[in-house]
Amino acid sequence: MSKKLKIFILLVSLSLSGFTQEKLSLQEAISIALQHNYDIKISKNQIDIAKNNANIGNAGMLPNLTGNYTNGGSIQNTRQSPVTGPDRVITGAKSTNNSYGAELNWTIFDGFSMFANYDRLKELQKQGELNSRLTILTTVADVITAYYDIVRQQQLVRAADSAMDVSVLRTNIAKTKLQLGRGSKLDVLTAQVDYNTDTSNYLQTKNALQTAKVRLNQLMVRDIGTSFSVTDSIDVDKGILFSKMAEMAEKQNPDVQNAFINQRIASLNLKSIRGARYPAVSLNSGYSRANSTSPTGFNQKFAANGFTYGVTASINLFNGFLQRQQERNAKIEIENSILNLNKTKLDVNAQLLTAYENYSTYLDLVKLEQRNVDIAKENLDITLAKYRLGSIAPLELREAQRNAIDAQNRFIEMQYQAKIAENTLKTISGSIDLVN
Repeated sequence: MSKKLKIFILLVSLSLSGFTQEKLSLQEAISIALQHNYDIKISKNQIDIAKNNANIGNAGMLPNLTGNYTNGGSIQNTRQSPVTGPDRVITGAKSTNNSYGAELNWTIFDGFSMFANYDRLKELQKQGELNSRLTILTTVADVITAYYDIVRQQQLVRAADSAMDVSVLRTNIAKTKLQLGRGSKLDVLTAQVDYNTDTSNYLQTKNALQTAKVRLNQLMVRDIGTSFSVTDSIDVDKGILFSKMAEMAEKQNPDVQNAFINQRIASLNLKSIRGARYPAVSLNSGYSRANSTSPTGFNQKFAANGFTYGVTASINLFNGFLQRQQERNAKIEIENSILNLNKTKLDVNAQLLTAYENYSTYLDLVKLEQRNVDIAKENLDITLAKYRLGSIAPLELREAQRNAIDAQNRFIEMQYQAKIAENTLKTISGSIDLVN
């Protein structure tokens, strides 16, 4: 029965992983995601929109030039009664008129509002670039998490496979003892049940490994069925210092930088609103050409062309206290932006400290679980030797085997959690290495 199960497991493994697999490094996974991930592409398009918007024309600094053309007419029945002479009756009097020209209007001063608007557009461009960087950091962090989840699942698969080997050995020993008359049928059946349990766990772990690979393929935007293998170990950076991470987060954390830009935008918005207190001065000019005919008018034909020019100045004298209201609201927005900046800094520091505490704790747990793995393995070897000699019951061997499996699984999990904590620290501080 165990032979059939082994053949089945081998067939499942071949169907899931294929005969040959691409060896994918973390750097390659990040590079592929940076090139193809949809969220990153969308964020880059948003940067292009912000760049297109950040120009002096959009800020109102350039003149407006408008061309116009008009062509029309009328057909009327008229009766004119002069003071002297008979009435003049015209049926179907057709009048025509057409004109064309160009008008130029240029606001040369609006209380410096246009300059504030231009600066605001440039800040929005910076914000778009910052949001794109945040998207890239988040995506890279997700790729790292998904990659090492696969590493974890690979290690769990190997641990589950090792557990099956012990169960196979235990089953063979139980069968041998039964044949020699030193064992019982119950021991054989119990060993086979435990073997089946280990096999079920192995297959479930194998399925979790494939699910993790699908997730990474999705992040890299490639065929989700692409088969590949990853590195065999989880390397954790053990030299991270909290003081250095805090210093980097102050300067590089995207949320902090975003809050700072919002404060700057709020200040520029107040400057733009205050511009309405000053006079607005505009230059205007134009050229027009007009022709018209009117059989019933004093002048039956009319033609004109020429230039127009002038200066327009206006100032807001009173608008129902709306100016003062808008300025007060803008000042409140500045105060809110400052409060939001301070809150964001506090939140980031809290997240950073929590992540660092997790990181330190998991490093200690990795060391502890490594010792537990060594102890559990030694205990399993001793217990297995005693079981061969028949000096202990099968239940004691199964307990030693379960302890070894649990210790190995905890060690793998603590390594993974330590790596995730490291990844979180570098994400918050904005110090994740981006591979292009």
